[in-house]
Amino acid sequence: MTKVKIINDPVFGFINIPKGLLYDVLTHPVLQRLSRIRQLGLSSFVYPGAQHTRLQHSVGTYYLMCEAIASLRAKGVAISDDEAEAVEAAILMHDIGHGPFSHVLEHTLVHGISHEDISLLLMERMNADLGGRLSLAISIYRDEYDMRFLHQLVSSQLDMDRLDYLRRDSFFTGVTEGNIGSARIIKMLNVLDDHLVVEKKGIYSIENFLTARRLMYWQVYLHKTSVAAEKMLINVLSRAFWLAAQGEELFCSPALRYFLYDRITGDTFAVHPDCLDTFVQLDDNDIWCALKVWAGHPDVILSTLARGLVDRRLFKVEIDVEPFPSDYTASLTHRIADALHIPVADAARYMLNHTMLQKDMYSASDDTIGILYPDGTVRDIAQASDMLNVSLLEKKVRKHILCYYRL
Repeated sequence: MTKVKIINDPVFGFINIPKGLLYDVLTHPVLQRLSRIRQLGLSSFVYPGAQHTRLQHSVGTYYLMCEAIASLRAKGVAISDDEAEAVEAAILMHDIGHGPFSHVLEHTLVHGISHEDISLLLMERMNADLGGRLSLAISIYRDEYDMRFLHQLVSSQLDMDRLDYLRRDSFFTGVTEGNIGSARIIKMLNVLDDHLVVEKKGIYSIENFLTARRLMYWQVYLHKTSVAAEKMLINVLSRAFWLAAQGEELFCSPALRYFLYDRITGDTFAVHPDCLDTFVQLDDNDIWCALKVWAGHPDVILSTLARGLVDRRLFKVEIDVEPFPSDYTASLTHRIADALHIPVADAARYMLNHTMLQKDMYSASDDTIGILYPDGTVRDIAQASDMLNVSLLEKKVRKHILCYYRL
């Protein structure tokens, strides 16, 4: 009998991790680092319960992947034990390339390389550590394996990643609108012509999934207070980069120093192996530790932003469907500059952000969600749904958000 590690997950209950490759992946330092990175970045400023980590999310996606594999096998879809183990390992590792605060600082600490690319670099590193046993998992993750539906289970509009984060984020934030029927959706999955489809009986669960996703984006992921906090964090790091370039000695951990005092790009990762080693030493704690110290720094901009995050004195936020008039933002910028006794250019760069956010419910130009009918035909959800018409599904909601220092 295969020995298992049992994890008691607050969302899905007891989750079994069998001893062997999957247990070795879970306990690898690269994956364990995710326990020090929050899943929702700075959303805890809005929802205090949103303290869950990327590791919890990764374990949840693994559980859903196991359920999906079992469901597909029960319908006669041929998936070998090696393929099942590989796709389960792939979903466990899918987020290992995230930096501190998940998506928030993705293009601030490093440049010209995505977290997906860093994930692949780390997968290759783990594969070397584990004697090449992750080669099939990496092939599936790259969408290079000849059973493409396995990749779709890892990355698509209906992957196990999305099914977990909506359930999990809903649970920890208390936003019940995101509580989708993930079990029902998985039971309705099938494969036709090497493509993941949903049986017609599951169409209402898919409609609920798409609606919940839109609601979660505007209520949680793009909540105005979260956006304000994220802008402040990006700005305080930008100021720290500028001060570092001027030769200012700033307090920071060795890992943060590496990224703060040099411009790290995708080429850096390719040329310097120590870059990846240093990246895996970086997590939320490095940033919070620096912010607490920077809150007392003599530089007004750095200390004001850092203290605002530490003490929750966040930017004020205004929202409109139209861009904010330039004379209004200019007036705000001058008032902020006068209040803080800083140059107008610095006030505009660090103390005020005008951005446009947009999100649609479903994009047919991305990977589609096919609905399988009893006669064997497949229709895209945008045409199959009798509750959500195409224009509603693909409508892009745009909001202009102005965040600025509270006067």
